[in-house]
Amino acid sequence: MEDSDLQLVLACRRGDQLAWEKLIRRYQRLIYAIPLRAGLDEDHAAEIFQDVFTTLFQKLNDLEQPEKLQAWLVTTTRRKTLHLISKAQVRQQSLVNTDEPPYLATSIRDSAPLPDEHLLMLEEQHRIRMALSSLDDRCRALLEMLFYLPEPPSYADIATSLGIPEGSIGPTRARCLAKLLRLLKK
Repeated sequence: MEDSDLQLVLACRRGDQLAWEKLIRRYQRLIYAIPLRAGLDEDHAAEIFQDVFTTLFQKLNDLEQPEKLQAWLVTTTRRKTLHLISKAQVRQQSLVNTDEPPYLATSIRDSAPLPDEHLLMLEEQHRIRMALSSLDDRCRALLEMLFYLPEPPSYADIATSLGIPEGSIGPTRARCLAKLLRLLKK
């Protein structure tokens, strides 16, 4: 059984190096992904990663709700990412040629989602993955086959793969989605 965030934070407060390493391993992909998805390069993502965990180390004893560590990490990472992006934009604006009409720099439309939208999507995807990993093996396998593969297999292939009757896939899917929804509401 995997340690909860609360257990790991309490162990870290006691100086348990192994608990600290577990926390870093648990959240490193999420912390790196937020700045990358916001459009920053790997160097900036690594800088933010280091800054977030340095801040966590400094504030470890001040966390009021250590069981909500994931939310704290995501919020801190988002803030540090947005801060870095805004600093870069200020630098870039100061380099814009002032001889050009001011509307040229702002009239170029970008249809890509804003960094905040990327971050929200990333948080949502992470919550779903965490909830999915909490499901029993059969439900997790079924939902992954139905929703995570680029081309979902046929019900006959799913039935063969999972060793269940083809006619039970629909009701099983409904039960598994209901379980997933309950986990996401927690």
